[in-house]
Amino acid sequence: MNHTPGPHAHPTEGSLRRPRRSHGVAIRHGRLPRRRPRTFVVRFLVALVTVGMVSTASVAAYAVLDTVRSIKPGIHLVTAKGKSLTAQNVATVGAESGAVNILLAGTDTRTGQGGQFNTQDELSGSSGAGSNDVTMVLHVSSDHQHAEVISIPRDLMVPIPECPGPNGGTVPATDQAMFNTTLSRGGLSCIVLTAEQLTGLTISDAALISFDGVIAMSNAVGGVTVCLATPLDDPYVGLNLPAGTQTLVGAQALAFVRSRHGIGDGSDLGRISNQQLFLSALLRKMTSAGVLSNPLTLYQLAHAAVTNVQLSDTLTQPTTLVSLALTLKTVSLSNIVFLQFPAAADPDDPNRVVPATYAASVLKSALQNDAPITLTGTLGSGTVAAPGTTPAPSGTAAPTPTAAPTPAPTGAAVPTPVPTSTDVALPSSVTGQTAAQQTCTKGN
Repeated sequence: MNHTPGPHAHPTEGSLRRPRRSHGVAIRHGRLPRRRPRTFVVRFLVALVTVGMVSTASVAAYAVLDTVRSIKPGIHLVTAKGKSLTAQNVATVGAESGAVNILLAGTDTRTGQGGQFNTQDELSGSSGAGSNDVTMVLHVSSDHQHAEVISIPRDLMVPIPECPGPNGGTVPATDQAMFNTTLSRGGLSCIVLTAEQLTGLTISDAALISFDGVIAMSNAVGGVTVCLATPLDDPYVGLNLPAGTQTLVGAQALAFVRSRHGIGDGSDLGRISNQQLFLSALLRKMTSAGVLSNPLTLYQLAHAAVTNVQLSDTLTQPTTLVSLALTLKTVSLSNIVFLQFPAAADPDDPNRVVPATYAASVLKSALQNDAPITLTGTLGSGTVAAPGTTPAPSGTAAPTPTAAPTPAPTGAAVPTPVPTSTDVALPSSVTGQTAAQQTCTKGN
């Protein structure tokens, strides 16, 4: 791209000729004094540093401007109390105050994806709004010392509240429907409202990510390295990987997180554990490989996010995104717990699951009381512990957990968990892992 300098433009790097006069005084052509080598080297290094500083500042300024321009109009959320949320300007950039609750939904829509995603079939995706086949709720504690990421199964049968209609008005509530229908019923707000009922949290921020977003994010960090305990072959998403360590980028990374038929028992629950493995590996790379200290990579991550993710209008302020990043900065990987929302087989349909009442009540109480959570169960069906690591998800440097509660007898009234100020040990039926834990994918 050619740039023509204006009448007041500064000389470019390709045009460094000096004027022959300065302040009206003719330049004399005499013998120049002999330079000392050391003085010349010092001056040369200073010049290099100065140019580097100016260049970095210019790139940073352009990056910020380009990222801000790329932010799409925000999606307006409606809280469970019927109040509207509006974006707020942040005068000074710092970590968020208090607890933070964010919902991230992954849509399977083919609309506007282009390329390999132009086709549509029942196995690969849908058109229009699509379904929220991946839904996660991130809860960061008020002291910013621990965080939980709750994956809600797409096939979970739940009551769905009244939601705002996609074309105005409202969509009536229903006693039971699959959780992944909430996006097509009432958009991002409907996902949030339903997730609030399940978790007991008030969710003020949300984002909707499509196929292209997963590709862009994996490219921005230079790929995500994962471990495969066995070969992974899933023709439905075009993935065929040998056992061992693999670095996934682009469409391959997307196929990995989408794979269901090639993971564990071939169910959506197995896919959830594989997605937790991928996100844990992504977080480890971002923190241990110095990704977050690289301005260029940070820009690429921010740009990938705002160009491929639809944010709620509470997140469209660039300073808000920075504040959220600063909030997570103080949480250690061993205190970031990925878990699947407690689910049990649906007695009426073997292809569906329902909330596991007691375990769900323990989780809900812990989240509402902002208590740290400890896993006592196993990994999900799609993953196994990496060789030489502790199999149990709770094998981290987390504080000593309280004793696991005794499950309620069949048919008995479900007791209300007693809130405590210490860690809450979830029932062993709840699966998951911490971000610090090394796990490997178990192929089908």
